[in-house]
Amino acid sequence: MIKTYLKNIGLILIACTTLFSCDKFLEENPKDKLPADDVYNKLSDVYLNAVASLYTYIGGYSDSQGLQGTGRGVYDLNTFTTDEAIIPTRGGDWYDGGFWQGLFLHDWGIENDAIQATWEYLYKVVMLSNKSLEIIDKFSETHSDAELPAYRAEVQAMRAMYYYYLMDLFARIPLVQSSSVAMKDVVQSDRKTVFEFIFRELQEAAPLLSVAHSNQSGPYYGRITRPVVTFLLAKLALNAEIYTDNDWTDTQRPDGKNIKFTVNGNELNAWETTIYYCDQLESLGYKLEPEYETNFSIFNEPSVENIFTIPMNKTLYTNQMQYLFRSRHYNHAKAYGLSGENGPSATIEALETFGYETPEQDPRFDICYFAGIVRDLKGNIIKLDNGTVLEYLPWKVELDITDTPYEQTAGARMKKYEVDPTATKDGKLMENDIVLFRYADALLMKSEAKVRNGESGDDELNEVRSRVNASSRSATLENILAERQLELAWEGWRRQDLIRFGQFTRAYSSRPQLPKEESGYTTVFPIPEKIRVMNDNLTQNPGY
Repeated sequence: MIKTYLKNIGLILIACTTLFSCDKFLEENPKDKLPADDVYNKLSDVYLNAVASLYTYIGGYSDSQGLQGTGRGVYDLNTFTTDEAIIPTRGGDWYDGGFWQGLFLHDWGIENDAIQATWEYLYKVVMLSNKSLEIIDKFSETHSDAELPAYRAEVQAMRAMYYYYLMDLFARIPLVQSSSVAMKDVVQSDRKTVFEFIFRELQEAAPLLSVAHSNQSGPYYGRITRPVVTFLLAKLALNAEIYTDNDWTDTQRPDGKNIKFTVNGNELNAWETTIYYCDQLESLGYKLEPEYETNFSIFNEPSVENIFTIPMNKTLYTNQMQYLFRSRHYNHAKAYGLSGENGPSATIEALETFGYETPEQDPRFDICYFAGIVRDLKGNIIKLDNGTVLEYLPWKVELDITDTPYEQTAGARMKKYEVDPTATKDGKLMENDIVLFRYADALLMKSEAKVRNGESGDDELNEVRSRVNASSRSATLENILAERQLELAWEGWRRQDLIRFGQFTRAYSSRPQLPKEESGYTTVFPIPEKIRVMNDNLTQNPGY
């Protein structure tokens, strides 16, 4: 009852401060609820209601909720806007008013409901974090429990992480640090200011956090620990040229060698900073799993490579994983005793990067994709309703394949996570934890940072490649971008990578470049128009 009450209060506060003006509510005193001051009598109350409750929002079970696992949210905005994946229109399936085509074409407009819902979700957690910080600070005035600084740092890092996603997607956003700020005080900050705030908050939080591997079972399972923050600091530094650029439409951006950070008492440039934090992850005990597939297996908690995951359990959590469910053909899923929606597929560009059907085909292709004739878990060939063999046709994928012979079968489908035959909810409630951050990414970040800093990144690149018995390559920027596609397929990093490498707005198969898109305006999403109209302090991002 208490937790439900606090969640409701938090949701109302969010709506007041980020979306709509409902200041009157803040003056009301509900008579049928337990006063918040009476809830926090002991440390366990603070932890459960101000810290642990925030983690219910990392995953999700409905559209636009959670950092991964659901549809029409952060993951889809970072994946189906790129040359990595596409959801073709298949007759009456997957058109959805032009939504999926619009994502792929970058023609999403300023009134896109999914973009607005993503904004609202991210700010919801920011505002709940603000409320939690206020609760912890008030409790600390009369209590001196040793755990309180760590609790505060954990929530501080949570808020910073959500601001990271907001900044990455929308660039110019309000920095709201109070749960009761007046609407007139909610103003936009430029992207560089937001970036510096996030980086500083994470640096401050890191020393106070546990060094536990939060992907592994135990008291820190699924929580933000020092390794999670360290990974985020590396990711921020790697993208510093983008995140410190307040005018992303002038085709110019800062030089990472001239962007300086103070790290452990030393002044480092962006690339040196990235390398430092990647090295910290190694010192914290992370390494590559001998087998790539282990990271995505059923009961993948023991992985020594995964850094941050969304816990999945059919009975303990409500988090869902929709991506496999969405991608598999109906009969393919049925053969597993599950369900499917016959949608997301690899693009032509992804196939080419993987060297599909060439002598140089990357070993990870068959781990990441279903292609060709499809079999059930016992090795039996799966058939369509008309009795013909179900065969995915990767090269036939296009934006609209309506009324073609391959309407239902075009495209290589998502395979990356091991099939959990005991999954429920059509296969969406499974035991494979959803992987958000892992050490292979850190190695590739380090390789890239070294190359951009004028050094050799060969060792790190080929450490990743040798794990899957792929041949060695020199660490050029071109090869590193390709490797990130090979290693991190379906993991939600492609948009960010393409922006950093200056390739997000280019034309590719089924996607012409939009008029004036060469300016780079689509590298950030528009401020949702309904949000902007309700607050005169917010101005639209350039180009929209």
